[in-house]
Amino acid sequence: MNPGLTRRVVLCGLAATLLPTVGFAQDAGGTVVVYTPSPAQAVEAATDSLRQLEPNISLSTITGGSGQLLRRLEAEAAAPQADLFWSSSENTLGGFREMFEPYRSTQLDAIPEALHHPEDLWTATFSHVVVAMVNTDQLGDIPAPTKWEDFLDPAWKGKLAIADPNNSSTAYTILWGIDQLMGPEALEKLAQNVTVNSSASSILRGVAQGEFVAGLTFEANAYAYVAGGQSEIALVYPEEGTFASTEFMALVKGAPNPELAQRTMDAILSKETQVALLESTFRRPSRSDIVVGDHADLPAIEDIKVFPTDETEAAAGRDAFLARWQGYLQSAN
Repeated sequence: MNPGLTRRVVLCGLAATLLPTVGFAQDAGGTVVVYTPSPAQAVEAATDSLRQLEPNISLSTITGGSGQLLRRLEAEAAAPQADLFWSSSENTLGGFREMFEPYRSTQLDAIPEALHHPEDLWTATFSHVVVAMVNTDQLGDIPAPTKWEDFLDPAWKGKLAIADPNNSSTAYTILWGIDQLMGPEALEKLAQNVTVNSSASSILRGVAQGEFVAGLTFEANAYAYVAGGQSEIALVYPEEGTFASTEFMALVKGAPNPELAQRTMDAILSKETQVALLESTFRRPSRSDIVVGDHADLPAIEDIKVFPTDETEAAAGRDAFLARWQGYLQSAN
């Protein structure tokens, strides 16, 4: 495990409370259509858990980048095809709030109030930590990175990758966080070194296969390769501090099957499903009654220096930020 895992944390804690398992009705069923940028392993784990909790409901999933899927929801607004959107950060969802219907999940009491949406437009599913995923076999003469500032060195030009923030809420969260932590000058320097790929998944594959030396991503996505046996993959939690982002699930406004969608949301937010997702995909649950270390070899959040980002501010400034980032990229090229 990377030695950066022992660093101190600044993050609002998720207080542990023990809540009873909630039973799920198993009456009328049908198919729930879910638009999701979640990886196949997460969809599979959720589907398997749903079979136990709601055996009369089946999932039909449409996958893609979060921005791509949200724009599809927008295009379908007059005749919605999806029931649920699962999931994206608030900084991205905030630009599409008209696409969602308020719903207060039966599981909400297990989620810290700080993560509740005041209008229940979306509900927290996971908390993510931003890391650098590094292929140590590809470092060559480049010193192993330990902080964000390292990636601003011209030696990293063409060796560092990130997804397109127009399509990936992961990438948007990372770039917004760097801008907030280090300022526009650092972000502009980063743009001179980084290679932008179309999707978040392509960054992971590129680093794992040695196409890139490092990629900026979420902890859970990168750790899957470590757990899969790739000992050359290291996770770097930058010394200056990194960022946390919460992902949310939302009920689509005008959903074809709203009652089934609500039951599906409750099942995915249940302790059973959240544990299954943690064990199979290493996502930190939004629930406060699950101890991460009991189910996955990940550091306690208290051992990482983390700066939460203002998701509301990030959502409001999205268009201006993306335009500024695009300008940096154009200048770099």
